[in-house]
Order: sequence, then C-alpha cells, then structure tokens
Amino acid sequence: MSGDNLFGRLFGKQLPVTDAPNSPAVGDNDVPHLKVGLSIYLDASARVLDLRGPLRHALPVPAQVLQVRPLMDYLLPSSELALEGDPGDWLGHTLDLDFRGVQKTLHTRGWLQPLGDGWLLQLLDISDVLQQTSTWQNRQATSELASKVAEQLRNCGSERLEAVATEQLQQIAQRWKIPCIAIALPDQSGQEWRIYTHYVNHGGPQLWHNGQPLDGLLGGQAELASGGSVRLSQAQTSNDPRWQKIFGSEPAFLVPYREGSEAIAWVLCGFYDPAQHAPDLNEREWRILCNALGGPLTSRLREKVFQYQLLRMEVLQGMLGAGWWAFNPGSERVELAPLLALNLGVKTQHITLSEWLDIVHPADRQELVTRLHDLPGTTKPLVVDVRIHAARAAQPFTWYRLKAQYVGAGADRRIEGFIMDISDIRNSEDEAAAAHARLDNLIASSPAVIYVQRYVEGALDPEFFSDSLEPLLGWALAQLQGGQMGELIHPDDRDIYFQRTRTLLREGTARARYRLRDRRGEYHYLLDEAKLLRDDLGMPLEAVGLWLDVTEATLAAETVKRSEERYRILVEDSPAMICRYKPDLTLTFANRPLADYLELPVEAVEGANLANWFSNEQREAFLTRLSTLTPENPVSTEQVCLELPGREHAWWIWADRGVFDETGKLLEIQAVGRDNTEVRRSQLQLNQSAKMATLGEMATGLAHEINQPLNVMRMAVANVLKRLSNGDVEIDYLQEKLQRIDAQVQRAAKIVDHMRVFGRRSEIEQHLFDPAQAVEGALSLLSEGMRGKGVELRVGNQKVEGQVSGYSDQLEQVLINLMVNARDALLSQREKNSDLEPWIAISLEREGERVLFWVEDNGGGIDPRLMERIFEPFFTTKPIGVGTGLGLSVSFGIVEQMGGKLSVSNAEHGARFCVELPVA
Repeated sequence: MSGDNLFGRLFGKQLPVTDAPNSPAVGDNDVPHLKVGLSIYLDASARVLDLRGPLRHALPVPAQVLQVRPLMDYLLPSSELALEGDPGDWLGHTLDLDFRGVQKTLHTRGWLQPLGDGWLLQLLDISDVLQQTSTWQNRQATSELASKVAEQLRNCGSERLEAVATEQLQQIAQRWKIPCIAIALPDQSGQEWRIYTHYVNHGGPQLWHNGQPLDGLLGGQAELASGGSVRLSQAQTSNDPRWQKIFGSEPAFLVPYREGSEAIAWVLCGFYDPAQHAPDLNEREWRILCNALGGPLTSRLREKVFQYQLLRMEVLQGMLGAGWWAFNPGSERVELAPLLALNLGVKTQHITLSEWLDIVHPADRQELVTRLHDLPGTTKPLVVDVRIHAARAAQPFTWYRLKAQYVGAGADRRIEGFIMDISDIRNSEDEAAAAHARLDNLIASSPAVIYVQRYVEGALDPEFFSDSLEPLLGWALAQLQGGQMGELIHPDDRDIYFQRTRTLLREGTARARYRLRDRRGEYHYLLDEAKLLRDDLGMPLEAVGLWLDVTEATLAAETVKRSEERYRILVEDSPAMICRYKPDLTLTFANRPLADYLELPVEAVEGANLANWFSNEQREAFLTRLSTLTPENPVSTEQVCLELPGREHAWWIWADRGVFDETGKLLEIQAVGRDNTEVRRSQLQLNQSAKMATLGEMATGLAHEINQPLNVMRMAVANVLKRLSNGDVEIDYLQEKLQRIDAQVQRAAKIVDHMRVFGRRSEIEQHLFDPAQAVEGALSLLSEGMRGKGVELRVGNQKVEGQVSGYSDQLEQVLINLMVNARDALLSQREKNSDLEPWIAISLEREGERVLFWVEDNGGGIDPRLMERIFEPFFTTKPIGVGTGLGLSVSFGIVEQMGGKLSVSNAEHGARFCVELPVA
C-alpha cells in the first residue's frame, strides 16, 4: 500500500478500495499487515480471526491465545456506536476506534478492505496526534475564554460589575470543573483581604460568602512568598487551622494577580487539585486566566471608587450650595470651584476681585473688602454673610456664608476657604417670624383654644385663653374664672370634667370629652387635652391645655353609629344568608342564618373556608366563576351544591359581588344566598316522574324489542329439538344455534340494562360525558318501536369532538321526549292522510364552542299561534288523558340547567327542535 494511501486514510480522506483476493481462504503468510500499527483479520460477522502488528501487544489478550470473539469485545462503548451493520457497511470509511488497552486506552484510525472470505482492518496509533490537538485546543480555549472574560468585565456597567464577575467565575468553574471558586480583593484600608464574589458549582460545598474576611492569610504566608500560584494538599489544609478555616481541610489552589511585586487580587479554588482535574493547564495559562479576571476588575473598581468620590463631592456641594474659593492678595484674583462658578453664572473659574465684587450685593461689598484686608493682621478666620447674585437662584440675590483663612508662606501665601448657601437658614428665620404671626391669627380663628390654668390651693383656675375663645364660644376670660366654668358644663358631663381635673393633678396628663355651653346657650363638644407643669420640688404650678371643638365630628359619628346599628339588625335578622369572603373562599363575615345553616358558632365563622362544604368539582366551578368577575361586570349569580355533614346535599341560589382595588385586583366578595333545596328536589322528582312516564309510553315498543330476541331463541330451540328427535345432530350445528341464542340473550340483556340505567335517579353533581352517548341510548330504546309503528328513523352524524357537562341520562330523556312527541304527531297526521310516509331525523354537529342536537320530522310543523306556549308546563295539544304537558317543559329546564338552550322552529317539512349545549 502506498504512503499517500496510508496517510490519506489516516487523516480522514476516503480512498479507493483495493480489490479483494480471489482465494476463498487466507493463511498466516497471506495476511498483509502494517509494520507499524495494528492489522486485524475479520470474518463476515465482524469476529476477530487474527491480530498482527506491533500494537497487538498493547491489547489485553495476546495474539497467541486469541480466541474468536466479536470485534466489539475489544472496543470501548464510544467506538461501538461508530460500527453499525456488517463489515461491508464500513468499506470506504475512515474508522476512528478506541481499544481497551493493557495500561491505557489505545486511540487508532484506519480503514477496512476485503481479504479472501473476510476483511482486513488496518489501524494506526493516533494517541500522540490527539494529545497534541487536545493540548493546542485547550490552550486556544483558555486564551479565548480569558479574552472573553476580560472583555465582559471591561464593557459591563458599573452597577453590574459584581454580577458579571460572578458569571465569569461560573464559566471558569464549569470549564475546568472547579467545585467552588472565588476572587479575593483587599478592602478599602488595604490591610484585610475579603471575598469580593464567588461561585459554587451544582452540588459543590459552600465555603465562602461575599464580603467574608480572610484574616490576613493572603498577606504573610510563607507559601505565598514565591509570587506564583500555590497548590495546597489535603494534608496542608488539615494541619494548618488558618488554611482549614478557608478551605475546609481539602485540597486548594490559589493564583495571584500582581502589579509589580505586589499581589492585588487572588483567585481561590476550593476542593480542587489542578494537576488532577486540569492537567493541560500550566502555570502560565492559570496566570493568564487570573490576569483576565483581576486586571479589568481591579481597574474598574478603582474607576468606580474615583467616580463615587467625585459624585459624592458634587452631590454634597450641590446639596449645600457650596464650593471652595481662593484669593491671592498679590494678584487680587479670585478662583472658584467649577460647580460654584456655574451656579453663580461666572463664565470662568478665575476672575478679578472687582469682577467678584460686582456680583455681591452693594450693601455687603464694603464689609467684605474690609474683612479681606483685616485678615492678615488677625488669627481669626474670615466668617462673613453676604448676598451674591446667583444665576440659578429664584431670587435676585442669595445669602452665602464665606469662611476662609490664610495658608502657605511667602509668595505662596493666599486665602483659601469655602462658600456655602445659607439662604435656607435666612429664609427659615424670616418664615419663622411670619409663621409665628400666622399662627397667632390661625389660633384666633380656628376651632381650638389654648388655655393655662393656675394651681391655687388644690384647684385649677383659668388664667389665660387664646384669642380664639371669644369667636368660638363667645366668652371672655373673666367670665370663666372664679368657679363659673363648672356651671357652663353640661349637667350630664360635669362628673367627666371633675374627674379630668383629679386625673390631671394625680397623673400629670389628662384627656376628656365633654359639652360646654356657649354664650348663645348652645352646647359644643370639646376635646380637652392638658398637661400639668411642676416646680423643682414636684409641686403643681399650672396646667397647659387645648380645647378642640369636635361637635361636628361627634354628631357625625353618632349618626354613623346609629346607621351601623340599623344595618347590623337588618343583616342579622334577614332570612337570607349574607357573608363576605376572600378570593380563596376564606370567610371574613357571616350572619347568623348562614352560621346556623353551616352548624357553626357565629364566632367560629371568621376564618372558615367555604371550600370545606364543596366537592372538588363544585369548588373548581365556583373558583372559575369568581375568576370571571371584573370591575365592569362585578356581579354573578349561580346555583351551587353543598355537602353538609350528616345531611343530604343542599342547593343554594348564590349571588356574588366582587370588590376591586384601583388596579382591578379582586380584594373581597360580598355574597347573598338563599336555600333552594326544596325547589331543586322538586325539580329532580319532576324529572324522575317525567322519565318514568316516558318509559311507560315506550313500554309497547320495548316489549316488541325484547320479543324479537325471544322469538329467535324459540325458533332456534325448536330446530335443535327437531334434530335431536331425528337423531341427526352435528356438533357444528349445535354450536351455531347456541351462539345465536347467546347473541339474542345479550341483546335482550343490553336493552333491560339500559332501561334500568335510564330509569334510575340522576346523579347529584354534573359530570363530563360524550354527547353521542345520549343519542345512542335514545335510539336503543326507540328504534324498534318506531319501526313497528311505521316511522322511519333517519340518523345523521353521531360523532363530534369534545364533551359536555351535565347528566347524560337527562339529556337522553330530552331526546326521547322530542322523538316521542314527533312520533305521536306523525301518527296523528297519518290518520288524516294515509299517503303520509312519516320519518324522524336526528343528527349531531359541532359549531364553534357549542354542540347542536337536531330532531326534525315531516309532520307539517307547529301552529305559529302555539309556538310561544309550547314549553309552558301542562300545555299540550294531545287529547285529555293522553298527554301530561310536562315533557317539553321538563326538557327545557334540563337543558337550561346544563347551561344550554332548547328552541323550536318550523322547517320545510315539519317541526325542527334544536338542543344547544356548551362544550366543556
């Protein structure tokens, strides 16, 4: 084989396949093999017949004891997937196969060619090529990852710096399977190392938390003196308590990021031995990864600190309206902070003294100049308040406080200080004076009176009242002194007033509400709050207090209280069940009728859950209905079924009204209910009676239906007996007759079973069912009877997708009522017209989210004058004693209870009824 062909196959190129030898069998000397690599001779079933070449010694079974085994027994599972089918399917493909070696896995690449009756598989060892490729790929991946990490940290926003650093740690940890990894940085003092951020792989140990101090371990350890990465064995971390505190007695790995000779960041890898888990990474590549993390991170953090400091300075100056300033007496030039110059409307930071004085209020210029010239001869700092024209202020001039002192020496001696906006202080002083005046006017015109009572020999006598006393009550101070005030208190409240005085003298504070008569003879409700002042010995001096006129509020509260009492009596005495509950059905209020109905004490109702009295189906339906409430449509009414302990099911007519917040969220539901159990039971009894009446009307047809299989069985038995009497009996004949009898028995049993199911009472709760069941049940009970009376049944589509919710037997009853009514009408018309060929058509269809049942006949239709009354109870067009008039009325109620609609119209040939039900 040529060298080109060999290396072409080695590096994945498909080469032409050589012709197979003509000899049917190949001996040892006939097997060509490589002088390097491995040659394997296979039979047609891919079993190994012979091994040749230097690499055969690397396999666990020597060639001299080789047994005939499948090639798959020598391969690793990763290679078994590449060999599918027979050797003929591998022809023309480059095969990469991994063998189980004696010491390590043998990675090979080769090709297959036919040889005699078998196949020759020739392979070369590519382990070195794979190792070099893997090493190169790892280095390239490390470099790419480091570049990506550094780029992410440089380009992210400052507020996301910690999160992005955590994401980069995650990438490194997942790439090299590091259980837990962290980056440590020195704190602001530079004396303590702390965990800046960390990442824990899934299932890894939680060694650190952000901000955790490392107790100086990264500053003075001997292991760190060399400046390179540090590998700590399990013995080192176990024997040194300081390392154990950080790495938990497990192997660890530390990589520094240095600027010059100083480490300014460390990457910590816990529970990690790099020689075992990342043998392809050398010291240089670990340093590259660490530099990619530490360099951008520390640079961004320094930038962030600097920006924060500038921001703090600007914010502080902006909030205080302040800034630094300097004055050089030699050049008589003033230098201002940039923000201060901007606020003052100065175009440049450097201005002359005359330009500076131009923006100072004229009334303050002389004082400022004098203070500046006097400053060299005194040790006191300069402190002066002046008004300066500020471009950004609302007022023409703003008050500023200038503070400064001499600094430097010789020619560099200058005045430096700061300027602070004190307009708020000045304005506050002015506003305080104005507020004091306004307060005096407000007290004089407000419904509040400030008073002082002097303590004299165990009694309190009025000494001062604010000016609001006379506008409010019409009295003067002199008219309330000398015990006259007690006579103005309402007789019913005098005990309250005197008790207020005793409490004030005993406890030092008092609060009371009583009525006081004004000059017109009307009483005012006053809220009296007072405090007693004492001397150094604890003896009472005087009482200071406030009267607040709360007449309107008190009268309004009494009105509301009376209204609430009437409302409470109305709710408690109402026969209806009234309650409030949360969206999760937890009751917050219930009146006594509801508590009695639920057999709960009134005090135990709050906190109870309505779901405890619902079945799972009822609860889901109830919550679904509540979810449809909106601020636009907050009201819903429904009949609900409850399960009461020790009692039968109860039915309520339940009306809900939702209460929503301003965002449209449902906060609470207010509900009113009434017991509808007796009406519901009457409806069920009426449905059952109508059902039994329907069975009675179908009795003739059902008897005919059952007679049919009986006649067939009787004839089969007669024929069998006849054969037995003649002695002409065959086993096949008897089996055929017995099978016919069994089929007819099953037919009759099916009819009887369905009659029993149809005749029993309906279930309490609705359920999901296939609407086709009702059609099939109705036809099974009526088909034979219809044919017996000469009425043709035209059955259309019976299958639709979807289910409906309700009672399948009651829907079947509705269809039977419609078909029986149609049959009676057709038979009546045939008595008048013997040529009539009566038929009834029934079909089922799906229309959107509805299922429609159609029942139509050719009886000529319904008199339009009777169309509006056809669903009324006890209305019938049949002769007296023939019809009850309940069939269509009961059917209408059944369909309505299932959430549907029953309607009728006249079609081309006769009446056409439609039962419309929603798809569940």
